[in-house]
Amino acid sequence: MVGGPGPVALVGSGEFLTVMEPVDAALLEGRPRRAVVLPTAATREGDARVSYWLELGRSHYEAMGVEPVLLDVRTRQDAQEPATAALIEGAGLVYFSGGDPHHLADTLRDTALWHAIVAAWRAGTALGGCSAGAMALTSGAPDNLLPTGGASRRAPEHPRVANGLGLIGSLAVIPHFDQMERLRPGALEWFASWQPVGTILLGIDEDTALVRSDGRWQVRGDGAVWVLDATPRARFVAGDEVPLPAPGPE
Repeated sequence: MVGGPGPVALVGSGEFLTVMEPVDAALLEGRPRRAVVLPTAATREGDARVSYWLELGRSHYEAMGVEPVLLDVRTRQDAQEPATAALIEGAGLVYFSGGDPHHLADTLRDTALWHAIVAAWRAGTALGGCSAGAMALTSGAPDNLLPTGGASRRAPEHPRVANGLGLIGSLAVIPHFDQMERLRPGALEWFASWQPVGTILLGIDEDTALVRSDGRWQVRGDGAVWVLDATPRARFVAGDEVPLPAPGPE
């Protein structure tokens, strides 16, 4: 692998589906054909959902001629296991699928597995995060993501405080952006009320990725990436370069 940090993909939706094959292929270019699948964010959805992501990731990467490494990591104890952390070595790509961004970040933060992932990324391994994975890799998400009017809807417990893993701490991401207002009415205002100070708020459409590679951020996929802090909002589509800061863990 080339020296320096590997590429990073923040994906609005579509992990382990055909639509994302070109993105994954680009992430793996020049890297070992070995992809780690981490469905940790789906833990609270139950065994069946975790198994679904593991199987989908396995079949996706095998179809691409890539060796899948399936990590069923659900707790901090799991993430502290040295044998689990050791499985990151030699990976060309580590991929975080969707679910609950808070559970993902809280499970991995300051663990042996997260330290191994960051070390591998610094040495050239690619990282991908879809939906909850994209939020966790950046500054996080509001404390409650339920639709407006839901019984557990409340103001953020810690307004404007980042709660993600902070690999790209300068960004805050709304995935599924082209569908988010339908799925969760008021989502844009909800994210804006939480958005940590000093971050840039982005919307990433479904089946769309924002990829940092070769020193630049570029849009790939079928939809758009929106810089929501701009006046007016700035929209970027496939092939466009987006002027954003470089990633880097604290």
